[in-house]
Amino acid sequence: MRMSNLFSQTLRQAPAEADVTSYQLLVRAGFIRQLSSGIFSYLTLGVRAMRKIESIIREEMDAIGGQEITMPVVQPAEIWKETGRWYQVGPEMARFKDRADRDMVLGMTHEEVVADLVRREISSYRQLPRLVYQIQTKFRDEPRSRAGLIRVREFTMKDSYSLDVNWDGLDVQYRRHYQAYYNIYHRCGLPVLAVGSDTGMMGGSLAHEFMYLAPIGEDTLFVCDNCDYAANREVARFRKPLGDDEDALPLEKVATPGTTTIESLADYLKIPKSKTAKAFFQVATMPQDDGYADRFVLAIIRGDMDINETKLANALKAKALRPATEDEIAASGAVPGYGSAIGAADVLVIVDDSVESSPNLVAGANESGYHFINSNYGRDYTAAIVADIAAARDGDACPHCGEPLRSVRGVEVGNIFKLGTRYSAALGATFLDENGTAQPVIMGSYGIGVGRLLACVAEEHNDAQGLIWPVTIAPFQVHLVLAGGDNPAVRAAAERLYVDLSREGVEVLYDDREERPGVKFNDADLIGLPLRIVAGARALAEGGVEIKRRGAQAGAIVPVDAAVTFVQAELRALRAEIDATVVDVPFRE
Repeated sequence: MRMSNLFSQTLRQAPAEADVTSYQLLVRAGFIRQLSSGIFSYLTLGVRAMRKIESIIREEMDAIGGQEITMPVVQPAEIWKETGRWYQVGPEMARFKDRADRDMVLGMTHEEVVADLVRREISSYRQLPRLVYQIQTKFRDEPRSRAGLIRVREFTMKDSYSLDVNWDGLDVQYRRHYQAYYNIYHRCGLPVLAVGSDTGMMGGSLAHEFMYLAPIGEDTLFVCDNCDYAANREVARFRKPLGDDEDALPLEKVATPGTTTIESLADYLKIPKSKTAKAFFQVATMPQDDGYADRFVLAIIRGDMDINETKLANALKAKALRPATEDEIAASGAVPGYGSAIGAADVLVIVDDSVESSPNLVAGANESGYHFINSNYGRDYTAAIVADIAAARDGDACPHCGEPLRSVRGVEVGNIFKLGTRYSAALGATFLDENGTAQPVIMGSYGIGVGRLLACVAEEHNDAQGLIWPVTIAPFQVHLVLAGGDNPAVRAAAERLYVDLSREGVEVLYDDREERPGVKFNDADLIGLPLRIVAGARALAEGGVEIKRRGAQAGAIVPVDAAVTFVQAELRALRAEIDATVVDVPFRE
């Protein structure tokens, strides 16, 4: 490709909205252009890099038995209504009506479509297991697009779906994806960490996210440096300090004026916060009959901990949560700042498991200015649900080994889900087993955002001058710079190299523009291809051309006749460095 013909241009300055390094560099280097908030065009360099990522993905998916298909972006609402997600998913799903006034959606994911295909194509256990995948455009109407390709509305995703006769088969395909994902990211030059995660709107029994650890990430993760534990904050567990080992004492109401917070209560009574019970009043939108209804919820946790709203919503099986108003709290018989489950009426009570095992806690008396001392779960009140609803914090004990947890920020670049029968049962996607009995297909779902992966690689591999692409996904392998094109010998050497390298299958971006050498060198560093060849009068006088790796301090003068062989050897060495990172990774439950 001659840069004089390239449909793109480099920019000296990034646009004002470019808020992270990868966004700035991808725009300046001419890879992407924004059309609207969260909607981008990919120019030639961007498309070539994306295609290489997609090629790696296809190779790894094919290696574990995947068959590529393509499913529609536009989908009828009926299949989403059959699974219930038409009612569960909020405004991030783009809904519209076609000319026949039928409800339609723009696909943000394809579980419903796959399940519909399964009920049409699969009838017998002999047709299972299967694995299908696609690389397809999706649309999610994000309320706040940010960071260039990190959070967008229209995006390209690889999504694959495993189909099995039983849970053991799902486990096999799930673990194969786990390793295949690590292979994909490592081949793209991106370090990642798989962490346990919330299943969210996807549902199912188990999920992992693949995280690129970086300060720009929106997700908070908790990791243990002593063992292999790692989890998203939404589901992170920790080893909770045990309550005091003591007998239950009589319940007693005491005056505690002006103590509407746990801190003020603990100070007033001269006790640690771990001896208190903290009340949270929420309104949960929960399943009821064929729809959803709001339910007043009282969540109780020990005073030295905080509520994790994702855990709380999952324990309740709630579609949404919101804080209760003062009027709603008063209607339950509770008093804000002095609330508890003791004496509260018509309330769905859920308690953290730390409360169940902690005797003689101070709890609200549902009377302004008063608390109960020596409240005990099971004797003074009970709950409909006892669960882990506590939020992990820096320094909390690892649930596996007890060492302190550490929080880090991460960008989710992929996810895998054990869906089970949620979609197949809803859509009637069944097969006949060996006994002739209809059984729902056991499904798994696995996604990788291709554009986000590209952005994360750009975020990881750059310096003050620009991008530094791994050889496996660089849009071109070599940046050939004609420096001094007015010199016939220099131009002849550059043209010869361009032809010879291209003939040998080396991908060359040839800067043949009528620009000053300094401009060309700056653009080469900004675009960031793995190797740069400079054909100039100085190098030619020394016997050849200068060949330098991007990011290296110095290059080598190589005779023109030997340049192709030298480049091929350098590219093999760069690929070998990437290949060395592709190793088996132990599965983290």
